[in-house]
Amino acid sequence: MPASGAGCAMTPAEQRVRTLLDIVGLKVDVGELSSFARDYRTMRDQADEVHRTGADGIARDISTPSAFKTPGAAEPTRPRTTARTIRDTASALRDGTTSAVTLTSDVLARIDRLDSELGAYVSTFRDAALEAADRADRDLAAGRDRGPLHGIPLAVKDVIAAIEGPTRANSLVAPRHWRWDGDATVVARLREAGAIIVGKTTTNEFALGLNDPDTGFPMPRNAWAADRYAGGSSSGAAIAVASGMALGGLGTDTAGSIRHPSALNGVTGLKTTLGRVPSAGTVPLSPSLDTVGPVARSAWDCALLFEVIAGHDPNDAGSSRRPVPRCLDALDGVVRGLRIGWPKHYFFGVGNVADRVRTRVTEALSALRDAGADVVEVSLPNADMARVASHIVLLTEAFAYHRDDLVAHWAEYGRYVRGLLAKGALYGAADYVQAKKVAAAFHREATEAMRECDVLITPTMPTGARFLEETDPAMMDRWSSASFTSQWNLTGHPACAVPVGFDGAGMPVSMQIIGRPFDEATILRVADAYQRLTDVHLAAPAVPGG
Repeated sequence: MPASGAGCAMTPAEQRVRTLLDIVGLKVDVGELSSFARDYRTMRDQADEVHRTGADGIARDISTPSAFKTPGAAEPTRPRTTARTIRDTASALRDGTTSAVTLTSDVLARIDRLDSELGAYVSTFRDAALEAADRADRDLAAGRDRGPLHGIPLAVKDVIAAIEGPTRANSLVAPRHWRWDGDATVVARLREAGAIIVGKTTTNEFALGLNDPDTGFPMPRNAWAADRYAGGSSSGAAIAVASGMALGGLGTDTAGSIRHPSALNGVTGLKTTLGRVPSAGTVPLSPSLDTVGPVARSAWDCALLFEVIAGHDPNDAGSSRRPVPRCLDALDGVVRGLRIGWPKHYFFGVGNVADRVRTRVTEALSALRDAGADVVEVSLPNADMARVASHIVLLTEAFAYHRDDLVAHWAEYGRYVRGLLAKGALYGAADYVQAKKVAAAFHREATEAMRECDVLITPTMPTGARFLEETDPAMMDRWSSASFTSQWNLTGHPACAVPVGFDGAGMPVSMQIIGRPFDEATILRVADAYQRLTDVHLAAPAVPGG
């Protein structure tokens, strides 16, 4: 690894960054050092604002307003078809109009046809999946029915262990601190319920940095337009569900990593309460923020998957002992009398969210109000500071986990993820402590808001999917612009991304439903009620061959 600054004069900012990196044993080349120094000023300015808020308790908005592109008045027509859900497919399996082998064969054929362009899978388990499908058919024929997931083809993000193959987290580096033999707890629970695991899906490297093409892993692309960003880090799971290459999947969410790609690909994705779903057998990113959850076509499908994977695991010290309710029983289509919080400031602010997104989410709120829900405005003044605090916590914890490997295997990490991990070394203990103080303040605000309402609704993403060339590989746009997902990882609240339509470019738009801790049932109830009022969640991109 070339020594930083060798043979050239450094700016004061570069000298400062080099000193911080040297302390932890990282010696980066001149080009990367220069890039870190440019980004460090923004990081430091925002961390200083977190310190001020942590010290004086005064909420601050420091996001730079975005100049969103304004598409033409006519929404482009992208070919659409109607997707199948797990719920409908489970019924078809039991009435004999399809079989698990037919379903699994169809999914594998779609992977063969589509995945070279979309990059949803890092590996597929063809033989094992077909064998499992055959067993499922024989069991169902013999009256041995394990429940609605029996015979359903699912996918698993490649940070979650499955016995069929290695867990690589889309990286050439095998972290020395992580070992797991066999299935992760959540995968074992899916199998016990009769599900068929067809493969491992792509992720941002270690669920953090954008994929580096030089590492040789597939590059995920949006299911609706291959020249658009798919979101991350649970990219492959969302792409697979959106394109019919799986009927559902598992992802992880540390700052929005289930909700982000679910929103951009037009599917439903649930970030669970911290500790509600076991993470044993999952490669960690930021342990105080990490969660595991489902991606599927509908809220009903997500509720089914959630019921199967949630619950205490003795192998996971962080998993909650709270009993898991029957979420499916709560999905009655009724929202009359429910109170929905509308945090207008920040989440719906001009410059923070594109007009078409605001319009679509507001229309969804109106539909729920017309169905009998009460919509009340609530205040979350520390939302922007919580956004910044979540970045500090995430990068600090991620660097702590990867430090030894990063020093020893710098060149083997993809260039984008190693840059983000190294930036975690630029924060100090005081930054982390103040970020946690802001987290506590925002948690108090959210708790107070939840006294007035049952759920909150915001946009999931400020805009629809961008073109790939517009994506910032350093992800510094997350430091400067408004975002709406990471705050809820910071507090541990559950949140669900729900499709609500399309933007002016014909790309999916999503609302986010946030609930009280451990109240996924009410989130899913509201999401399901909305999906009974509209069929937008069933819209899928038409693909060659059907």
